[in-house]
Amino acid sequence: MVERLIPGAKAPQFTLKDSTGKDVSLSDYRGRSTVVYFYPAAATPGCTKQACDFRDNLASLQAAGYEVLGISPDPVSKLARFADQEGLEFPLLCDEDHAVAEAYAAWGEKKNYGRTYDGLIRSTVVVDPEGNVALAQYNVRATGHVAKLRRDLKLDS
Repeated sequence: MVERLIPGAKAPQFTLKDSTGKDVSLSDYRGRSTVVYFYPAAATPGCTKQACDFRDNLASLQAAGYEVLGISPDPVSKLARFADQEGLEFPLLCDEDHAVAEAYAAWGEKKNYGRTYDGLIRSTVVVDPEGNVALAQYNVRATGHVAKLRRDLKLDS
């Protein structure tokens, strides 16, 4: 398992397909702050709640200078349905082999109902305009996470 990212570290670069099949790279967002959030599975209750929270806060996040990218191990076709069903207007990226999640330490051992397995750890990393980690949060909750993130970024005074 990769060490968790810490503020000041260089954010791992990536290029992934979005829900339309287009390549999206972290470097496309150079010069802007970017919220990169990892979620386990599109169209599940917790992930839908989290994605809709980002959707509902997108305009204010963008007004504060933050772009949003969602990453999951779902295939492009599932991401396309999810984006369409929920009206998600930020890129949802396909990381089927979970290589990017691993690079961001968002893939690892999980425990659920007494069972231990490897899976996606709900995580959020904020990348600054120079490509460095500004904030890294792991094992975040789906509900209320965006409000907490806004507080941590001091967007709500």
